[in-house]
Amino acid sequence: MIPGIGNLTQDTLWCFSQVKGTIDIGVTEGFSTLLECSDIISTVEFNHTGELLATGDKGGRVVIFQREQESKNQLHRRGEYNVYSTFQSHEPEFDYLKSLEIEEKINKIRWLPQQNAAYFLLSTNDKTVKLWKVSERDKRPEGYNLKDEDGRLRDPATITTLRVPVLRPMDLMVEATPRRVFANAHTYHINSISVNSDYETYMSADDLRINLWNFEITNQSFNIVDIKPANMEELTEVITAAEFHPLHCNTFVYSSSKGTIRLCDMRASALCDRHTKFFEEPEDPSNRSFFSEIISSISDVKFSHSGRYIMTRDYLTVKVWDLNMENRPIETYQVHDYLRSKLCSLYENDCIFDKFECVWNGSDSVIMTGSYNNFFRMFDRNTKRDVTLEASRENSKPRAILKPRKVCVGGKRRKDEISVDSLDFSKKILHTAWHPSENIIAVAATNNLYIFQDKVN
Repeated sequence: MIPGIGNLTQDTLWCFSQVKGTIDIGVTEGFSTLLECSDIISTVEFNHTGELLATGDKGGRVVIFQREQESKNQLHRRGEYNVYSTFQSHEPEFDYLKSLEIEEKINKIRWLPQQNAAYFLLSTNDKTVKLWKVSERDKRPEGYNLKDEDGRLRDPATITTLRVPVLRPMDLMVEATPRRVFANAHTYHINSISVNSDYETYMSADDLRINLWNFEITNQSFNIVDIKPANMEELTEVITAAEFHPLHCNTFVYSSSKGTIRLCDMRASALCDRHTKFFEEPEDPSNRSFFSEIISSISDVKFSHSGRYIMTRDYLTVKVWDLNMENRPIETYQVHDYLRSKLCSLYENDCIFDKFECVWNGSDSVIMTGSYNNFFRMFDRNTKRDVTLEASRENSKPRAILKPRKVCVGGKRRKDEISVDSLDFSKKILHTAWHPSENIIAVAATNNLYIFQDKVN
């Protein structure tokens, strides 16, 4: 077991650490002002060491938080993250051929492992993937021969002596520069990017196609999956998420709107239209309804760190699949089964189409995913215990312990329970992240980023 990653037993207490972002004003019924709309967080991702935490928002901005160095050795200040760099990753564009606006919203961020002093990350909107380099500069050159101190060129005739330029200390400056722009390869909206374990290639997936890119080549990609039918009227499913295996560079999975997962091997053929494995759970006829197809659509797929399991999230459940067993999941966790009776109203307000993500903890023993009313759920795979917690500014006192929340479905409601009818569906937690080796989690609640950690006695 990884140090600092325990089981989700009753001994594990989660407490508030930080909240980033503005206080919610005027966010009602899922609508917000234009100013706030651009601040809504659309993706959250820790880097491989957990020292950096990146968020992307609907305004096309990427904000990187860095863990404070001095807090590592002070347990009461453990896990404090402060703004390290903010930059505009994508701008709104217009496709004149199709008369379509391309919004700047950041759909996904993926970090590359650190190779030198600089950090590299991929960010994507609906159409374009960019590779960003984030680097520090704390020295500047002085004493040029051909330029004066203001940068103006000097007349060579006036230069009588040669100087040796020197590097002088300056205030630390963090620069973000786009090193590669991977564009014009997707007809449909990009929903996933995933870095390969060879760290030379990555893939980007849209509704109907998955492309394989080399980091050094921006003008060419290889199409490895294409499910577009010759006649679009015959279209029955779309790709919803895709991810590379964490250890085997030839293997990847992608999920579909029909609730199926396909595992593909790039050694088998150049175009992976024929899957190697096909994961699908037979539908229970007694649960069949008008909404069955919608709620079975998979919104996220994640390999475990070990590479042995796949986790998928659909509207009501999280499922864990063993790569060696295709006919059914080995674990199924109900996220908010109390909403099953509310599907009609959730369909009318479009909430039924919300795409929730899911994450593993560092040892693959606990699963986390979001829900409504700013609730998020954790499931311990070993003890089978689960807990519902809330990201709220009411609990935002330093080191305040999060109290488990319970939803009352019917009958008499207890004092500490909340009725299913009073849940706020405009407050939803779609994006979460878990530190790779410690019990520190980041939870995006609309335009606020909450950071929680386990209580250290």
